[in-house]
Amino acid sequence: MTLQQLANPVPLMPPPVSTPFGRIKAQPPSAAPGQAIGLLGGSFNPPHAAHRMISEAALKRLGLDKVWWIVSPGNPLKQRTDTAPLPERLALCREVAKNPHIVITAFEADLPTPYTASTLAFLRARSPLVRFVWIMGADNLASFDRWQRWREIFTMVPVVVVDRPGWRLKALASKAARAFAAARVPEADARGLANRPAPAWTFLTGPLSYVSSTALRSKAKRRIEPVAKKAQAFAEPRWRKAEAEREPPGQPWPAPASEPSQGS
Repeated sequence: MTLQQLANPVPLMPPPVSTPFGRIKAQPPSAAPGQAIGLLGGSFNPPHAAHRMISEAALKRLGLDKVWWIVSPGNPLKQRTDTAPLPERLALCREVAKNPHIVITAFEADLPTPYTASTLAFLRARSPLVRFVWIMGADNLASFDRWQRWREIFTMVPVVVVDRPGWRLKALASKAARAFAAARVPEADARGLANRPAPAWTFLTGPLSYVSSTALRSKAKRRIEPVAKKAQAFAEPRWRKAEAEREPPGQPWPAPASEPSQGS
């Protein structure tokens, strides 16, 4: 070490501090302190009018500034085999939302886990002065006790549950609804929900949409399968017919060179 280095020692840098969210690159949309932001999470596979209806009901009835559609890389409770690629679902969400107060985001893909409790913990640590409200349909409340750390979710942010066709009674009789019955806010007081400390939740009734992602996927599958079968049925007979026309009558079709003959 030189005399100059001894005279002007370089200060030692402290080692990086490991925090639960300090090294995560996730970038959620911007929100100003004091804003009320509704969070509607899901796979959106595909997004549809009911998602927009739920969001617009929350915006109006709760007086929210924005609703974020948090498009998950995959639902932990569902199989991923029929999940469309994330970029495709994001593009569809932007087409369906059609509301400047609905923001589409996929920041959850950059979090360590896709679980809602972890997502909320990240958002609260990153933006402690923003008033977040979790939004979900009544169908989700009915099975909410299957979610990881579901009790903790209720104690982290206020929750608004929007009615869905055929789910009202199941939702209000669910394990989660019964566990937090004392924290339920009357629907008439829903507008102040974002200002209440958790746990606090309300159930919104209103116009219902019978559209669901599951039904849309099933309909698309039923539409695609007959087309594929029809295409296959047309392709093979035409090839067979062409082969038959080149053979003398009564001669069997030769097996294609790339396929083994029957009995081989």
